[in-house]
Formats: sequence, structure tokens, C-alpha cells
Amino acid sequence: MDGQPHSDIIDQIRDIPIYRASVEQGYFPILEKPEIGRGFPDNWMTPRLSRALEAGEAEFVLSTGTNHARMQIIRPPYFLLKSYYRLWSEHPDISETWHQGCRRVSLTTVLATEHVARVNARKRGTEPAAAPGIEDRRLDERTVYLNLRLDPALWDRADVERMIGEIRAERDSHPLGRYHLDCSGYHLAQLVRKALDWGLWDDFPRPASVITAYEYTPAGVREYLERRLGCPVVDLFGSTELGYLYYSDRDGRYHPYLDRMSLELVPVAPGSQIHSLIVTSVRNPHMPLIRYRSGDCVRTLDGSTNPAKVVRFCGREKELLPTPNGLVSQGDLDGAVTAASSHVLLCQLRAQEQGNLRLLYTTFDGRPLAPSESAAAAKLVGELTGLPCAVEHREHIPVGASGKHTWLVTERTES
Repeated sequence: MDGQPHSDIIDQIRDIPIYRASVEQGYFPILEKPEIGRGFPDNWMTPRLSRALEAGEAEFVLSTGTNHARMQIIRPPYFLLKSYYRLWSEHPDISETWHQGCRRVSLTTVLATEHVARVNARKRGTEPAAAPGIEDRRLDERTVYLNLRLDPALWDRADVERMIGEIRAERDSHPLGRYHLDCSGYHLAQLVRKALDWGLWDDFPRPASVITAYEYTPAGVREYLERRLGCPVVDLFGSTELGYLYYSDRDGRYHPYLDRMSLELVPVAPGSQIHSLIVTSVRNPHMPLIRYRSGDCVRTLDGSTNPAKVVRFCGREKELLPTPNGLVSQGDLDGAVTAASSHVLLCQLRAQEQGNLRLLYTTFDGRPLAPSESAAAAKLVGELTGLPCAVEHREHIPVGASGKHTWLVTERTES
């Protein structure tokens, strides 16, 4: 039966309580996130896992919670980091920067920086500093985190000068003067544009390679980074509980990276060509996930359910917008906006109760789009959704509490 685990997988998970009924019935339903937490951790506990926890070979961690409710999971220490490092070391376009020993500079949400600072403070038996120094922000000998502010649009000149100085120090520590930049695409685009605006671009060390790996990277942002930085910009797709599942090449084509994994694509609604990602993975030996709904959506080259034909990651299933033309994803909106203009840095669609849409946007240069581009955006979003859309320039669209941006907001009418 499609999607059902093979006998060798069943042999590895038959003693895990959450799967016992499925093993007995010979059928594994799709595993939803709430089921993972129901009765946790007893629903996962086996003698083998208990021994691993006692020996420090397994640990409890929380998922980031930036796109869904935070979920407690069990995994080997540094599970996601090791998955990242392995993929970086094997990637056909950027593996040389791994093997050259390039340091990794990470520019993403302040929550990630604060997590590293807390872990390091705990190791020392102290409390994390309010503004942790660079040594407090080192994940290991290879990786350091930069960001100390929630909203990158609000970085001031001192923030940018500090981060550029820290990047230069990491680059200068390498015998070839090279470094690897790991980022949220939006955070890096903000750093680049502020360095350009404030006359600091000549001081900005160009990376040898770039990976975007934390949130959806709009096509216009990717193109902007490639043009300004002049190096491969590779996208990784994965999650805290799964590790990495896909990587893009330097031309933007996605390739599966399914070490001890298999995938199914299931339409999010009958007839839809947006597919939900269903993952079977024993990569994490302490918490194997069988037919797990990750909550992520994809589109394929031909609309089929073939995981090898994935061409776009669309965002989260919970954030799909119902419209007269069917469900619309973050990736669909990005396609429409990018077709209208290459100048959009960030956009947010606001759905009003009466059925109208407002598209708010910021630009790389801070100026409104040309009237023809604004009209094209309104037309293309209208054709995508079947709803009238007004387009409005903003100097700033604030980030959410997670440090990531919300692409879709439902506006409630005051009663």
C-alpha cells in the first residue's frame, strides 16, 4: 500500500508505544503533530531510549515554534547541526568551503542567537548576558551567530558595523580569507542593503558560499543576494525534528536528500496541485517518524505526487489562503509578486473579511514601485486569488514575535 513502511522499518519501531496499534493492525495512518505530544514522553519510551537518555546519547529539545506550536522532541545531541554539516560537506556547489575549513557565520533570528548564548552560559554555570559578546555566541569552533535584535529592519548603523566587523574577524582567521554565510535570506538582504545605504559596502567581506535555511526565501531576495554577493546561494529545506530533506543547487533546482528517509506527497485538498509533505524517517534513531505530516507544502514540476519532481516549497499548510480560485500558498503569492517586480524585498497579504485583499510591500531601495509595477502586482494577485487586491507601499513591515515574517494576516472588522 502507498506510503506504508517496509518490514525493515517496522522491525526498528515495533516496540515504540505510539506505533504498537499500527504494527498490530498492519496499517500506519498519517501521524499528526498533536499525536506526537499526546502522552509524551511515555508514548515514545522504550528501554533502549531510556538508556540513551541516561547516557546523554539522547536529549529532550523543543522545536522552534516559529511556524506552529512548539513541540517537544527527543533526538541525539546536535542532530540538526550534524545534518547541516554533512549536507554542506557533500553539496556539489559549495562542499569546497567545508573542506577548506571555512568558518560559518550565521545571520538569522535573534531567538537562535539567544539559544546559543543560553546553552553556553549553562555550560559555565552562569546567566546569559543581556548583550552576549561574540565568544558567548559561538555554537562550536566553526559557527558563530551575529544577530542581537528582533527586527532586522531596525538595525542601526552601530549594529551593522558590529556585524561586519565580526564577519571580517571570522574571515581573517581563515588562511585563504574565506568564510561561509548561513542565513535567513531576508536578514542577509537587510544587512546588504543597509551596508550599501550607509557607505559600508566596501567593508563587507564577500562570502565564499551562502546557505539560506531558516524560512521561505522569496525569489526576488535570492536574485538580489546572488547579484550583490557573486557566489552560490543554496537553499536547504528541513526542520528541527527531521534534519534536512532537500537542497537546491546554484541554479535553484531542488534535489532530495533522503538519508534514511522516504517521502509521500498528498494533495492538500481534492484536485489541488499543492501537496502536503508526508515523511517517514529513521534518521533520528530515538524518535523515528512514520508517515509524519511535517506541515510543509510543495509544488511539483508537473503537478504530480512524485517527490523527485518538487520545484518549489510553498510555505506552511496551516497558512494556506482559501480563495475563489482555490487554496493559495506563500510560494504562489511570491510567484505573482516576483513576476510583477524584482524590487520587492518583503510583502504581506492582508485578507479582509469582506473578501478584499491588501498587498503591503517594502522595496530594496525604500522607494515605491513604479505605477506600472504596482498595477501589475494588483492584477496578478487578483488573477491568482480571484479577489480584488489593493497594493500599498510601506517603509517597514514589522516581524512577528518569532523574528520571522508573517506573509498572511486576516484582518477582522471591528464590531
